[in-house]
Amino acid sequence: MVLATKVYEPMGLGPNTSGLSALHIRRQVEDSLRRLGTDRIDLYQAHHIDRHMPWDEFWQAMDTLVSQGKVLYVGSSNFAGWHIAQANEAARRRSSLGLVSEQSLYNLAERTAELEVLPAARDYGLGFIPWSPLYGGILGGALRRTTGGRGSGSEITARRLAANRTRLEAYEAFCDDLGRHPAHVGLAWLLHQDGVTGPITGPRTVGHLEHAVQALDIRLGADELARLDEIFPGPGGPAPEAYAW
Repeated sequence: MVLATKVYEPMGLGPNTSGLSALHIRRQVEDSLRRLGTDRIDLYQAHHIDRHMPWDEFWQAMDTLVSQGKVLYVGSSNFAGWHIAQANEAARRRSSLGLVSEQSLYNLAERTAELEVLPAARDYGLGFIPWSPLYGGILGGALRRTTGGRGSGSEITARRLAANRTRLEAYEAFCDDLGRHPAHVGLAWLLHQDGVTGPITGPRTVGHLEHAVQALDIRLGADELARLDEIFPGPGGPAPEAYAW
């Protein structure tokens, strides 16, 4: 088991109760260790970029936690590609290991990460962990589902369904042709992408987990991957080729 958690979100109303200041990081890791009932976090992730925080302050706090044995590795989440570069170059100047992973929004319907985040993660050797791999459930057979799971009736899900209905119709028909569940195909597609370590499936029950791992049995060939690119076109490759000569 790899135990991972995050730091950034507000945990109070006063100063130094949010973000990535050294004080907030030190306080929150202690609180996380207490709540989790452990003496070590395997992967401690910055949940978002903090534009008011100097990188040296961030790494001073993280390096201290690593030296104390309270944290093994440091990761990021929701960083832009250039933030990954900034963070790792700052770590290099301190002779620190730097970031080992990036957790980012990435799925068939939302592929912006292909522009710069995925290339940066690959170049620096970071593991890449997609969150919302089924885009809030709409890639999990949303059109055919009569009763949904988490968030199935939310306003944001309704907007995503409306914006993607034509593509989802083609996608679910494609999954029917494969004889596969849409959720399994969506997860399998992610596992076929260069640099992806593993998507966050977010199971709430053993049944949910058993359902999700069936994606591991799917092997998509070149024709299938090309068809999915037709249904859900990406940005056109990495930057700058995606938008420039």
